[in-house]
This record gives sequence, structure tokens and C-alpha cells, in this order.
Amino acid sequence: MGKASGVTAAVVLIGDEVLSGRTQDKNLQQIAQFLAPLGINVIECRTIPDDADVIADTVNTLRAKADYVFTTGGIGPTHDDITADSIAAAFGVGIDIRHDALEVIEHWYAKTKTPLTESRKRMARIPDGASLIVNPVTGAPGFQVENVFVMAGVPSITRGMLEDVAHRLHGGAVTRSRSVKADNLREGDIAIPLGEMQARYPQVSIGSYPYFLEVSQGEVKRGTHLVARSTDDAALDAVIGEIAAMVAALGFDGRIDPED
Repeated sequence: MGKASGVTAAVVLIGDEVLSGRTQDKNLQQIAQFLAPLGINVIECRTIPDDADVIADTVNTLRAKADYVFTTGGIGPTHDDITADSIAAAFGVGIDIRHDALEVIEHWYAKTKTPLTESRKRMARIPDGASLIVNPVTGAPGFQVENVFVMAGVPSITRGMLEDVAHRLHGGAVTRSRSVKADNLREGDIAIPLGEMQARYPQVSIGSYPYFLEVSQGEVKRGTHLVARSTDDAALDAVIGEIAAMVAALGFDGRIDPED
């Protein structure tokens, strides 16, 4: 299912609490960082409410655009955890408590000496035909339906589940990132030549990111961080060399691949 931009993924962050600002998302960052060394690039992320129709429509849209889709949130034991039902609806399949998922949950709650309530058994409801994703943190599994991976919203649980996902993925060429950072350089100083450089190197993604840092007593240090990303090592190195030369010609001290 390859795309022109290589192997791709989309992320769907599900939850009213994320949209309201009560919960700060960390899953996009950790999923993207987990996928990058596998040669899989996140091309889109959507944050959506706990709404069954919205979840199903979003997943169907993104699974047609990206090689893989990762959803987080909404697979817990409460009434508003509707992601599993919504995924079943998106694929047009049934859903019910599944024996293997229930066994996992029963074992986990017995081990932790926690009562297995009816509401907790809801976490064993799995769409027909899905394969389970191991949850080493709290036991209740996620699941995979075709190219869609459904995981918990709690970042530590999501991270644990990713360990059971990696072997199911077929990656592509790994995208490398290099950069040049220059204090006092303004974006307007390099906008035109940077655009011309991008036109010459279409295989390299070139981004310009201004920064403003308060250093002491209200004093602000400003500058621009120029970042290039590509699967073509030779082109990437050539771009970084040209950016560094351009920055130096303007009289600024450009730091190549700074640690900060």
C-alpha cells in the first residue's frame, strides 16, 4: 500500500478530556518517535471527541490514506469508553466479550487481588476478527483490525503496547534529520534563498523554526533553527552544507547539528 512519501502512519487521539485541555497529550510524540527508527513517518494526527460516528468516520478516512493508523483512548471500563464499538462499526463487524481477552483480564485481576466487576469485563469486548495487543502495564489488551491499532490513552500503557506492535509493521527507508541553528538569525533573512533551495531539493523536507528564549532579567535570545529531513543521505548532507554556507555568508554563526 506504499505511498510516494514512503511508509506512513496516522494517529487518532480520542477523548473529550484531551480536547478540553484537562489532559495533556503525550501519545503523538511517543508514537512518532517509536515509528521513526522503523522507517514509518506520521503524516497526520487528529484529536477527536468521544463520539461513535466521529471515531468511525475518522478511522475510515485515515486508514485509506495511511499505511497504519494508531488510536489512543476510550478502551477502558466506563460508559464513555466507546472506541472498541466504534472501531467495530467502522469495519462493519460484530463485537462481544471474547474468551481469550477475558482470560487475560481474569488472570491480571486475580494476580493483583482486584475484584473483576462487570464494568471491567467490558475491556474484553473485542471486534470480530481482531488480534489482541498485549498490555504489560495493566493487563487489559488493545487490539488490531487490519491496519488499525487500538491502544489505551494513558501514555505509559500505550508505550507498553507498542512493544507488541513493532513486529507487525513493515517499515521503509529511515528518515534522517539534521539541522543548523543560528542565534539572531531571523526567518526573513533567509526566506527567499531557503525557498529556492527547497525547489532544488524536492527529496528533502526543509523547515524553519524561530525561537525566543528568556535568558536573564527579561532579556530574550532569539534565532532560527533550520531543520532538514530526508531518506536520501547524500541530498540531506548537501542541503545542510548549503544552509550552513548561506548562514555564514549572512554573518551569523550557524551551529550544525547542535545537541540543544
